Amino acid sequence: MITLCNATLDQLPATVLRPTYDRARLTPGIVHIGLGNFHRAHQSWYLHRLMQQGLAQDWGIIGAGVRAFDAAQRDKLAAQDYLTTLIELDPSGQSAEVVGSMIGYVPVAEGNGPLIAQMADPAIRIVSLTVTEGGYYIDPVTKAFDAGHPDMQFDAANPSTPRTAFGAIAAALRLRRDRGTGPFTVQSCDNLQGNGAVLRQTLVSLARASDPALADWIAATCGFPNAMVDCIVPATGPAELALVHSFGIDDAAPVTHENFRQWVIEDAFCAGRPPWERVGVTFTDNVHGYEAQKIRILNAGHQVIAAVAEVMGMTTISQTMAHPLIHAAFRKIAQEEILPHVTPVPGMTPAQYLDLIDTRFANPAIVDTVRRVAFDGSSRHTGMVLPTVRDGLKAGISVRGLALVEAAWARMCHGTRDDGTTIEPNDPFWPILTHQAQLARATPRQWLDLRQYYGDLAQAPAFAEPFEYWLTMMYRDGMSATLQNYLGAN
Repeated sequence: MITLCNATLDQLPATVLRPTYDRARLTPGIVHIGLGNFHRAHQSWYLHRLMQQGLAQDWGIIGAGVRAFDAAQRDKLAAQDYLTTLIELDPSGQSAEVVGSMIGYVPVAEGNGPLIAQMADPAIRIVSLTVTEGGYYIDPVTKAFDAGHPDMQFDAANPSTPRTAFGAIAAALRLRRDRGTGPFTVQSCDNLQGNGAVLRQTLVSLARASDPALADWIAATCGFPNAMVDCIVPATGPAELALVHSFGIDDAAPVTHENFRQWVIEDAFCAGRPPWERVGVTFTDNVHGYEAQKIRILNAGHQVIAAVAEVMGMTTISQTMAHPLIHAAFRKIAQEEILPHVTPVPGMTPAQYLDLIDTRFANPAIVDTVRRVAFDGSSRHTGMVLPTVRDGLKAGISVRGLALVEAAWARMCHGTRDDGTTIEPNDPFWPILTHQAQLARATPRQWLDLRQYYGDLAQAPAFAEPFEYWLTMMYRDGMSATLQNYLGAN
């Protein structure tokens, strides 16, 4: 077993790809906040591919986190010189590659002083984030900035010692403005429609609460490119650690991923960028079309199957897709209620994209858990499913299948499966959701009283009536019988 670090790269098995560039010569250009698996399999990999071509040597990534538990990730990565083993899980076989584009990790500290100082360095030209779609402090119904959130109130009152990533970014930009070193691009890599615009709203609104002049400067000078990101990246657990060991590598933080990646970006960078187009990134003014296709079919598709599968006691997404009832319901809901609201993008119709997603979800080599996909439904249903419900109601298209999806989420949040076993908490707002789900068992429409997610949808009979019908049936007859009923309906 070879312990992963710079000194052992030449000792890795010949079948494992590794950096061919001199990592000691890399200099920083990007700070990335939220060093999870997705970033290391996606943005970091694209940059690594450029470096393998002798390009982008001045765009090394400095990792960062703002939560106390991020320190453990920093320790793991620092011990192996910030290298990561990526393992591609293709149905035809597995392959491994060591990625070296990350060259440091900011110490995690209360008040975020080290992070602010790093971002204030003039060498940093991009600050990117993966903080999950629910981490942008926006109201899930109105999409407005949530100025009343305790985190935002704290950062507005303590702009020099903030607790959030956005407060730290504002503080760093204040230093750069005052020193005359110029702005940087702030780049969201999260699954949000219009993620650049959402990020701009959050950062400018927070800055305005304590320094209106700074807010104006950020709005006028910083870049906030919209982007669509795509790659299925499971969480790392014992199976993934065993898998990297099978390649002869001792890596404390390996990442597994599917054999598909996509990155579509708006070219709106205020301080330069790596030439990502040379390694397959698409630059376009029509990011919205790509992200709408992905969020509505892939991300919403995950929510179509996840809660159903959890209630039925399934553990992986590929296992779920192999279940005839769940797979048939996934196809029916997508074809009848989601695809009508998705427009084609160059080279891909919505129907073709659905077939691609079907194949990707069914990949048995990807051990992507139902629990991971079902996590944070309060953000994912609000941002990925309910917009299509509203579009369907507006267009007069049936939303009975999507009402079933929402009923399944309510059923899951009750905290029990059809076999009586317990579903462990799996949402930042689990106590609220569980309480409402328990009320909804007797009176289904009480779930729709969660106005922070559903707004006025409880007053839409075309959605509320089938929701009540499905949730009642789920408790009375079980999830399998409910799916059979849905599939047998005209």
